[in-house]
This record gives sequence, C-alpha cells and structure tokens, in this order.
Amino acid sequence: MSNSITERSVGAKVYLRQPIKTKILTPEDDIIDIVLEYTEGKRKKNDIVIMSESPVAITQGRAVLEDEIKIGLLSKLLWRCVGKVPYGIGLRSKTSMQCAIDECGHVRIIVAAIAGAIGKLFGIHGVFYRVAGKQAALVDAAHTSPVPPYNTTVIKGPIHTDEICQKIHEMTGNEAAIMDINDIGGSWVIGRSAGVDAQLLEEIMRDNPQGQQMELTPLCLVWEKQ
Repeated sequence: MSNSITERSVGAKVYLRQPIKTKILTPEDDIIDIVLEYTEGKRKKNDIVIMSESPVAITQGRAVLEDEIKIGLLSKLLWRCVGKVPYGIGLRSKTSMQCAIDECGHVRIIVAAIAGAIGKLFGIHGVFYRVAGKQAALVDAAHTSPVPPYNTTVIKGPIHTDEICQKIHEMTGNEAAIMDINDIGGSWVIGRSAGVDAQLLEEIMRDNPQGQQMELTPLCLVWEKQ
C-alpha cells in the first residue's frame, strides 16, 4: 500500500491519496520533523498532509506499557459496562479504562457511566463517550496495534493537535490534519490547520487508504485531481 496512489470521488470531484511509509516511530521522534523528512520531494503545493492519531501520540510519549498501568477500583468496576464495538476493544479492558480515568478524571468518568447507562435504557448508544469527552474516545487498548512494541501498550490520544497542524502549515505552506480512521468507515478529524474542511476530508479518507495493520504508513498526502 505504501506510496500507491488511490482515488476517491466525493460529489463531483475526485481526490488522490498517497500513503507515505516511515520507520516505526518512537517517543524520541518529533512528528513535525518526521513529516518534513518523509514528505520531502513528494509534497506538492496544494497537498493536504494527513497524520494518523496513534503515531502522533506515540511521538508525544503517550503509549503506556499495559504492565505498568496501576488498575484502580473504578476501572475494575466499569470496564465490563462498556459495550463491545466492531472496530476494536476501546475501553472494554481494565488498562484502557484506567487510562481514560487518568485522562478525564474520576468524576467525569462516573458521570459518563451513569449517563451511558440511562442512555442504554432508552436505546441511545454512545452517550458514555459523548459525556466522557474526546480523550476517552481516543484511547486505543493494548493489542489494538499489530506493530511491536505498541501491541502491548495502551495508546492515549494525542494532545495539542491543532497546534501541530498549524505549525506544519506555517513551515510548509501545506494544510495539515490529524485523523482517527478505522477500516469500517470511521473517519474523524481530531486536529487541523485553519484551512482544512474537516467534513470534506473525513469523506475523502473514509475508506482508510492508509490501512491499520503493518503498513507503517502514518502519513498521507491528499490532493484534488485536475
């Protein structure tokens, strides 16, 4: 998949997507330096630079070995209450739930759990995550990533996402976005530079041209076909 250009039609326009392969990223890497290095010679004037959210988080030191996570009582009580989802484990594990609690605070998670339980009574799903907030929804459970050593880590969502994207725009002239995408049609912009149309970009990337297995393509260039 790396460097293979694919097309996607959105409305009357066609967009091209080129995944960019990199090394396995670590907390010692700077995501802006990685973007500059690996898109050099490939990046064109009107391209949008896409970064996958988990690799960005990894460079921020937000991947935590599951063996090092201290599980609290609240996590032990709540993790079984989280519904199964088709795209991954989410917070349905003690370690990922604990990371969500660490990120969002005990009170907010308790309120979210109560709201989620009430929502289920009325057939409304997703209330827990809406109340808990974005960082709870962005936690990737251990064994979600197939790439060692991150297959044994819980990866918390990236932070300062808009700032990263705006910095890339200032340095390159290219608009930039950080996205959370899965293989079953989930596509969300979680950080962007000022000129990015988030709704349009989510449609362009909805079929996940980067993949989420062993492709090692955390970057992607997107542009309109002329």
